[in-house]
Amino acid sequence: MAADKEEAMPSGQTVDGDGFVSHGNGFTDSTAQALPAKKKRKRKEKPPPLPPPPLPDPSSFPPYKPSPHFRFELIHQSKKSAARVGRIHTPHGVIDTPGFVAVGTNAALKAVDGAWADAEGLQLMFCNTYHLLLHPGPEVVAGAGGLHAFMGRRDRPLITDSGGFQVFSLAYGTVHEEVNELKRSQGPSKHKTGNLMKGVTEEGVRFCSYRDGSHMLLTPESSVEAQKAFGADIILPLDELPPYHIADADLEASLGRSHRWMARSLRTHLADPRRQAMYGIVHGGMSIDLRRRSVEYLSALPFDGFAVGGSMGKDREDMVGLLRQVMPMMPRDKPCHILGIADPATLPQLVPFGCDTFDSCYPTRAGRHGTMLTPMGNVRVISGKFKNAHHPPVEGCTCYTCKTHTLAYLHHLKKANEPLMSTLLTIHNIHFMCTLMSDLRQQILADEI
Repeated sequence: MAADKEEAMPSGQTVDGDGFVSHGNGFTDSTAQALPAKKKRKRKEKPPPLPPPPLPDPSSFPPYKPSPHFRFELIHQSKKSAARVGRIHTPHGVIDTPGFVAVGTNAALKAVDGAWADAEGLQLMFCNTYHLLLHPGPEVVAGAGGLHAFMGRRDRPLITDSGGFQVFSLAYGTVHEEVNELKRSQGPSKHKTGNLMKGVTEEGVRFCSYRDGSHMLLTPESSVEAQKAFGADIILPLDELPPYHIADADLEASLGRSHRWMARSLRTHLADPRRQAMYGIVHGGMSIDLRRRSVEYLSALPFDGFAVGGSMGKDREDMVGLLRQVMPMMPRDKPCHILGIADPATLPQLVPFGCDTFDSCYPTRAGRHGTMLTPMGNVRVISGKFKNAHHPPVEGCTCYTCKTHTLAYLHHLKKANEPLMSTLLTIHNIHFMCTLMSDLRQQILADEI
């Protein structure tokens, strides 16, 4: 009878002499019934987050004292708008304002030697602490005598950022990426390298090197210490850059953290100022109320100048509208820098607000991709209509490229994928931006803006 039952049972199961089913794994129904039921493990509840520390009281900082190494000089205030012409005096030279700032991410302008850019009128160059931290490292740069000696740019000023923008971009990407991602999926953007940023705490931000995967911690103190080693004329405090799409409560919390980080950065700077100036960075996203609070707090601290950063909207219209409201709040006795904005269409709209300097990688990047900036609009040299254009690329332009080569030659270089094209177009675009700013300064001096 048992044999009949065994044949009728599913594969791997048998019936023993007592009539209990064996499952082929050492257990029978009888033993299964004898085993006590497993207790479900209770998940440990996370403790509620600690309240953030209070903002450092501005009265705990020394009063602002103008530095003998850094000074903003007002040359002319327009009678027509808030536009102004000025000079920023630094240990390595003067910056005429309003002025364009080229971005040399790795202490270099891509495809262009610094001396070539200087010859076209460039005064201030932006270098990125994040990339320089990873390579070659602060110790190497300090061993060379600082960035000015390392780059061979001893008579022109430099500015470095904190490294925060690049670190937070690892997680959030750019506003442009966010908006495009939302259009595609109606969900939050997830940058392809988002796993490189490991977390944000009051201490700082943890991330992995994109070079070798090593874990790193960037704090307000370590960022400033690195910038001391780099030795730029103007340095920036560590700040948090939240994504464009963020809940109001999270944006407010981020602003508080940025203020605390900037206060810590400033203390570190003031303990060893050397010949450097530090700018505070106004945050608050698209909230005018938070922007106002940021201006009020930072202007009570002894910064040498200020910058406007963080998300400024999804398009040019948002950004111009925001700065139209924010700039009147800014202190007028110190220079104001606009972070990440410097394209030919936007600058004439921002200069009347009283902005002094603007940085962007757009002009140089456009050149490397075959686009020349001109008063008549962008020119893409790859266009077939330029194959026999045996004349200067831009009539009347006095840059090296336009004085030396023809548009047909630039078209040929692009079609042939010659690296020289990147050099020649970048030289032209830097010249164009510097000339644009010079023309704007002349219009301000004539009270036309």
